[in-house]
Amino acid sequence: MVVKPADPQLREPSKYAAILLNDDYSTMEFVVEVLQKFFQKNREEALQIMIRVHHEGRGVAGIYTRDIAETKAAQVQELARTQGFPLKCIIEKQ
Repeated sequence: MVVKPADPQLREPSKYAAILLNDDYSTMEFVVEVLQKFFQKNREEALQIMIRVHHEGRGVAGIYTRDIAETKAAQVQELARTQGFPLKCIIEKQ
């Protein structure tokens, strides 16, 4: 008797939110630039997210698979570092 392996269950990969954290030094304009450059937000969307970061302490820049979210967070932090800003971007599983 031949035993067939069970069909693997395919499922969507987990999603992760890329989240910008507020600080007292990164300029609002820099945060908007980051949102446009790395998260493809138009100016209006970027301004809305920046205001949320400013008032609530954090704002979701986008939701991606883990690898993409990690890459975007690293890109944000590298640019912030080179520009002299302490802006942080973290990822959280959704």
